[in-house]
Amino acid sequence: MESIITSSYSVHFNQKAYDALDRYLSGEKYSKIFILVDENTRKHCLTPFRNGLRTEFTFEVLEIESGEENKNIHTCVKVWNALSELDGDRKSLLINLGGGVLCDLGGFAASTFKRGIDFINVPTTLLSMVDASVGGKTGVDLGSLKNQIGVINQPRMVLILSDFLKTLEERQLQSGFAEMLKHGLIQDASYWDTLKSVSDFKAMDTLIHTSVVIKNNVVLQDPREQNVRKILNFGHTLGHAIESYFLESEAHETLLHGESIAIGMILEAYLSFKLTGLPKNQLEDIKTVFLSKYPKPEFQNTDIESILTLLKFDKKNAYGTINFVLLKHIGEPVVDVRIPEDLFHSAFSYFKE
Repeated sequence: MESIITSSYSVHFNQKAYDALDRYLSGEKYSKIFILVDENTRKHCLTPFRNGLRTEFTFEVLEIESGEENKNIHTCVKVWNALSELDGDRKSLLINLGGGVLCDLGGFAASTFKRGIDFINVPTTLLSMVDASVGGKTGVDLGSLKNQIGVINQPRMVLILSDFLKTLEERQLQSGFAEMLKHGLIQDASYWDTLKSVSDFKAMDTLIHTSVVIKNNVVLQDPREQNVRKILNFGHTLGHAIESYFLESEAHETLLHGESIAIGMILEAYLSFKLTGLPKNQLEDIKTVFLSKYPKPEFQNTDIESILTLLKFDKKNAYGTINFVLLKHIGEPVVDVRIPEDLFHSAFSYFKE
């Protein structure tokens, strides 16, 4: 499978990924190499990853706890301390072997340690392969508020090894699949039609490659998210608020990122129907597809009010205005749409129908 060239690095797949890292480590003289893992990737991914390389190199393993609840500055301080205690310096390399939480946090830790050291991302979940692999967004949450602290900084390379998907539960795979469905909704109606008929997650390589190409094409046009890159946020404005609310609520089970974004895409598709002309049949198609694949939590009025309150913390807001990405048609997005407040409640009513 062909490697994908971004503005400053390449995304390599499977055996080409191992070959690329072998060449890179043979040519670069790093003082120290660190591999950041969590308890899951240490158990399931570290040994296969190390065995896939021909190059002999010494490395130190750093471990953090998995889960969105650990994507915070306290975990980042632990990584900084570990790097310092193990004599990391500005010529060190950090390899992030894990999902989106670990790649985001590891990239931020590397970008700020000693004012910045090199890092490589090896995403191990479907979500991180199709989302965190491109764009250079690194960071941590502020309490339950998603991605409030961070920088845009690019890795030296990204390695996608699809065998790691075999280590995941079905729920985790479904979570990542939501981002792929989003890629179809914002860029390619035929890709959306292809994805909505996928019933299992075997032989995903070609689809993963397509999603990375779609995201890369968007990011290449707008690296700093000033205009067109905003379309990648479809479903995320309400979806992130829902994810944050369920993360901090003791009355609800925590939702995975993709599960929250799936709800956000239904809600924002309804807003698109009301405001930007999304046809009713396409709205119904979007709702049917997502409700066939993702949980449908019960939202009480108090839940909705709390979720809407969280919208003001969305990192995409500017000058006190909440801006949304909506759809004219599947594959045709519109950015910077302001929403009349009463429509939010109508959107939740539509979701509950």
